[in-house]
Amino acid sequence: MSVLTLASDPQDAQALDDAEAHHARLAGELAVHVKTLLAAVDRDPDGDAARPRTALVSFCDRALLPHAGAEEAALYPAARAMPEARLLVESLTGEHRRLTALVDALRSTAPDPVRTAADAGALQVLFEEHVAKENGLVLPLLAMTPEVSLAELLGHMHHALTGAASEDSGEDSEGSASGEDGEEAGGCGGACTCGGAEETAEPELDVREIPHALRHATVLGALDAVTEGTAMVLVAPHDPLPLLAQLERRRPGAFAVEYLERGPETWRLRLRLRLRLGHRTADASDDSAGPAHPDGPAAPADR
Repeated sequence: MSVLTLASDPQDAQALDDAEAHHARLAGELAVHVKTLLAAVDRDPDGDAARPRTALVSFCDRALLPHAGAEEAALYPAARAMPEARLLVESLTGEHRRLTALVDALRSTAPDPVRTAADAGALQVLFEEHVAKENGLVLPLLAMTPEVSLAELLGHMHHALTGAASEDSGEDSEGSASGEDGEEAGGCGGACTCGGAEETAEPELDVREIPHALRHATVLGALDAVTEGTAMVLVAPHDPLPLLAQLERRRPGAFAVEYLERGPETWRLRLRLRLRLGHRTADASDDSAGPAHPDGPAAPADR
């Protein structure tokens, strides 16, 4: 949590942290999809940016919109019952409708590139403002109310999400959103665009303005949007060795790490998702490459 909140019990305090971390992961993944789309439109203003647009819509259909629906089913009714939160919840529900409308606009088969870029940017801004209200107002209010169990409400959200997307192997839900070790995440986030020769600009995520408690979750979410053979540039105020260690535990050998700048005030790293060959993960430029090492070239694979 970025501010002190007095929860009614320890379970609700942990639930509040988990919910904020899940929002950070969603926002991080959305940001990378949007930046990739905007870069494609900027590179080819006459094109339709079909590949990144399809990936963005797929992410929204898989994660963002189901999350909104689960909130309305499990979380908002409890907040709406509180007089001080009723109007806020109505406003947040309206924002869900606007998010859905923006995704539907992006879903168009023959969009105008300028409109596509505008809709994608508006989607990101609206979602970030939306979750800021939930993190700063709705969730703390529920956590502080003794008559309400935020942990149980988020459990109901988890059930709603898994029930609605039981066929998805890469689903992400509120109850497992804090980026703990062992958490599964598909390399292409359910929206793979691998296999093409089209070059894409590398999106850059600067975590220096992100609250410290949410940085890891935001980066992990952003990396879920990176497709095989492509990369994301991470900008940090320190050498992110703990994050790299967590990423390696979470997705062993999946990312090759290259330092572009090593302090003293700014660290810039390129994290590239390796190509998967059968059950192995390989470097795009060397199929015999082993797990990524942050301080040098990849170690040789065991023979």
